[in-house]
Amino acid sequence: MNSATAAATTVERPTFSFELYPPRSAAAEETLLASLEHLVAAGPEFISVTYGANGSSRSSSLAVLLRLLAETDVKAMAHLTCVGSSYADATRLIREFLDAGVTSFLALRGDPPAGSGEGDRFLGDLGSAGELVQLIHRVQAEREQFSLNDVPGFPGAKRLSSGHKVTIAVAAFPNGHPRSRSVEQDLDTLLAKEAAGANLAITQLFFHADDYLRFVDQARAAGVTMRILPGIMPVVSAQRLRRIVELTDEKLPTDLLRALEAEETPDGQKAVGIQHAIDLGNAVISSDRAGLHLYTFNQHEAVLEVLRGTGLLTPVTLENS
Repeated sequence: MNSATAAATTVERPTFSFELYPPRSAAAEETLLASLEHLVAAGPEFISVTYGANGSSRSSSLAVLLRLLAETDVKAMAHLTCVGSSYADATRLIREFLDAGVTSFLALRGDPPAGSGEGDRFLGDLGSAGELVQLIHRVQAEREQFSLNDVPGFPGAKRLSSGHKVTIAVAAFPNGHPRSRSVEQDLDTLLAKEAAGANLAITQLFFHADDYLRFVDQARAAGVTMRILPGIMPVVSAQRLRRIVELTDEKLPTDLLRALEAEETPDGQKAVGIQHAIDLGNAVISSDRAGLHLYTFNQHEAVLEVLRGTGLLTPVTLENS
């Protein structure tokens, strides 16, 4: 078995994880906290919390992460972007997260802030997600160079070893990055992120299983060995689908749009969107056992239905959620 094949099969049972965004109002916070209880009870591998451009949601992102760390056993993953950060600012922020107990990050280059374009200078000192990955590793290494670990079979004995490793995820784009010139460029970029120290990839949204499966095959052939989690969102209305496509630059899935528009009620559209996500999830985990990363829109009902439909919730977690 070659290294690429081994990497693709290291996870015996598919995992699942969730993404949240920090609330922007008291009402949104109340909704998030109600959903968070159900999401945590489901037993995800981790829950990631987004981080706005230029630190626009820094305090609220950290508040959600701190709640996860203090009140649950679920691993909390912090999003970080390169947008508008100097080395000093980025270093301080990484240390702040590490000091709070966060040991998992999603390192992103980030999109231009509102009113800026690709030709404008908006990235700051860090020019790519790969550079951000390297900085996270460097800050962690400087902060905790060594650790004392128990020696199995020798009570009280300690072994000196290098500091704790962090999980650093990066983005992957099954249908190509909006600014990419070719599939080869996308694969080279993902390889560079892994070479910089990334150890997990999470994909942008996609709407057809073949898009993800083809991309994984291409990435493995190119030498990518880290796990590539498929990112899926149950799209519960035609309006939301159009908005998602607008934000992500994905090609509009006309089959899904027609199916949503054919339903006359919100409940009918919700059922269509959930079933589409279930079918998508079943297709990708039957061929690549990495798991599912679910974009929640800060609501638990739809994503938990998807997990039930794909069989990723055990009877115990079904009772708790």
